[in-house]
Amino acid sequence: MATNFASLKKTSGNDLDTLTNQLEKLNPQREARRGDDRFWQPTVDKAGNGYAVVRFLPASANEEVPFVRVFSHGFQGPGGWYIESSLSTIGRKDPVGELNQTLWNTGGDEGKEQARKQKRKLQFVSNIYVVKDPGNPENEGKVFLYKYGKKIWDKIEAQMNPEFEDETKVNPFDLWQGADFKLKIRKVAGYRNYDSSEFAKVESLLGGDDEALEALYNKLNSLSELVASDQFKEYDVLKKRLNQVLGLSAPSSRPAAQEDSGDEDIEEQLRSARPAFKKEVAAYSEPELPSTATPEPASSDDDDALSWFQSLADE
Repeated sequence: MATNFASLKKTSGNDLDTLTNQLEKLNPQREARRGDDRFWQPTVDKAGNGYAVVRFLPASANEEVPFVRVFSHGFQGPGGWYIESSLSTIGRKDPVGELNQTLWNTGGDEGKEQARKQKRKLQFVSNIYVVKDPGNPENEGKVFLYKYGKKIWDKIEAQMNPEFEDETKVNPFDLWQGADFKLKIRKVAGYRNYDSSEFAKVESLLGGDDEALEALYNKLNSLSELVASDQFKEYDVLKKRLNQVLGLSAPSSRPAAQEDSGDEDIEEQLRSARPAFKKEVAAYSEPELPSTATPEPASSDDDDALSWFQSLADE
């Protein structure tokens, strides 16, 4: 059901149950586009540390919830790199998911290990307001899309579903009764770590100035279009690319998946275009093997794929 700014303020603090219901739907199941300036990314120093303050924003007028979840695959085979959005995002069969299911069920220990390496990565996208961005202060006071992984999502969920009785439920996406998010990035054992990130105290954004908040609200980006069917390659195209990467079929001079998208070859990016590759890999975050609802094996492994791909780009 669509909403507007007036009704949003009227129901402030009352829509936490709706979001909680959405979480319950997601939990059992448990790509920034290259050159897309709608997306914001935190910056880190040479040591791999970074800091920023953002505010997660509510759903736009034509959307139900203030986030979408997307799945992707990123792995290397003898035929190159496979970096693609997963059709499981939109509830369709995906060739990697089907292959991983077969490997998990019939491939023995070696097959399970390959399935783990090829598992899909979970990430979320929300609108944010950048409160503080020391690395790029020109971003402050602007609305962006932000792509983040499960570790940050867990912190959001903990605000909405606190663990202890003496903790108050907070809707981090609320303009008036939400809270700023202090993003703290550290490099631990070669990987980006977000464990120190935390929410600040509950307070109105922009001092609760309705005129300023409505202007901000009207700048929200569409989330639903990010998971529209036309944003995903067809099954046969992905299957052909997968076969080429894994050496399961004779590769053509240029795979159809790349012909359709116009993307540069991933390995060529690795060899000669590190900056472009860094932008590409920044779309990836903590991986999560899909649940039994999608044909891939489950796993408790919680590596940070963003850091892994970043380390490749930095080599």
